[in-house]
Amino acid sequence: MSSTSPCTGICQIEKDSRLCLGCARTLDEIAAWRGASEADKQRIWAELPARRVKLGVGLCDVPPAVPD
Repeated sequence: MSSTSPCTGICQIEKDSRLCLGCARTLDEIAAWRGASEADKQRIWAELPARRVKLGVGLCDVPPAVPD
């Protein structure tokens, strides 16, 4: 099973931490994502919540789509 990218489409690097404000990854992690091992992707995913706290950003839950 392949990990989905944490990219949110909000791509802006924070000056001091050098982390993306959208996904909380480093530029190196973003660039290497497609070729990264599943273990590396899981490690990065595990680190993201603490990084978001450090950045003062979070993700809100999006409600599921309701069929018409």
